[in-house]
Amino acid sequence: MNKTISVVIPVFNEESNIKPIYNEVKKYILEKNYNYEIIFVNDGSTDSSEDILNKISETDKNIKVITFTRNFGHQAAITAGIDYALGNAIITMDCDFQDPPEILPLLIEQWEKGASIVYARRVYRHDPFLKKITASLYYFLLYKASEIKIKGNIGDFRLIDKSVAEKLKTLREKSRYLRGLIPWLGYSYAIVDYIRPQRKKGNTKFNWLKMIRFAMAGLLNFSLLPLRIGLFAGIFIIMSGIIFLFYLAYRFFFDDQFYKLLEWLAVVNYILIGTLFIFLWFIAEYIGKIYEEVKDRPIYIIKHTKNINTHENTNA
Repeated sequence: MNKTISVVIPVFNEESNIKPIYNEVKKYILEKNYNYEIIFVNDGSTDSSEDILNKISETDKNIKVITFTRNFGHQAAITAGIDYALGNAIITMDCDFQDPPEILPLLIEQWEKGASIVYARRVYRHDPFLKKITASLYYFLLYKASEIKIKGNIGDFRLIDKSVAEKLKTLREKSRYLRGLIPWLGYSYAIVDYIRPQRKKGNTKFNWLKMIRFAMAGLLNFSLLPLRIGLFAGIFIIMSGIIFLFYLAYRFFFDDQFYKLLEWLAVVNYILIGTLFIFLWFIAEYIGKIYEEVKDRPIYIIKHTKNINTHENTNA
């Protein structure tokens, strides 16, 4: 076939996984008789990942390498790969084999049937119990809270058509959450289910702090729920305050019970102060997002590339 499949793989200290994932991805793409390009985005690795990528790109001109000046994050790395991808379809996946390469033909088959986006959905994941529980709760909350319905247990393992990628390139917001941006585009999609395996080699670079930041990006970028909580909390406080006043009036008129009002007000004020701090935090998060956007800094900065003509891209 004359069509080309682009595979974008972010890399951050994955020296033990690069060659195996390269061999596996290449095998499954060629199995479908497509031309291919594999774009590795070196997201500021400090191990020997850069050297390994450069050597592979010298032996296989279909291997393209983008190296950042520092670690700009997983979403920025995927964005860079998509920006420079030239394929008719673009697949994004991780380097740690938790996005299994054997699923690639299934994604391509759904694309061939007409789906503009093909999501890979994890029906089971070999993760610690706490991570599985927190992930389930997060995806449930995100689905309920988001105005754009984002399917649960779907990560960044997906295929998008070139037409989708072109529209995605016009969205240059700095706080990136591709799991929300791509559904926001509104294209037709299909879903391929798979069991997420354990990481083969190395350790995950996505610690709890990064996961919390990433989760907050999803909630704040695609939901106004945190701001709207203030309305529900305000209604609850007002109603409970009215009930409290009726209770005091009843005990005063019918039971001759006397309460020191200042004692009760101290407790109520204490609760309200805590509530105000929570709301200030929500507002600060939104203001922080606005601040990042108005600075208009680039999403990433490229140190150098291999087998890529940087002049073909106008978004970098």
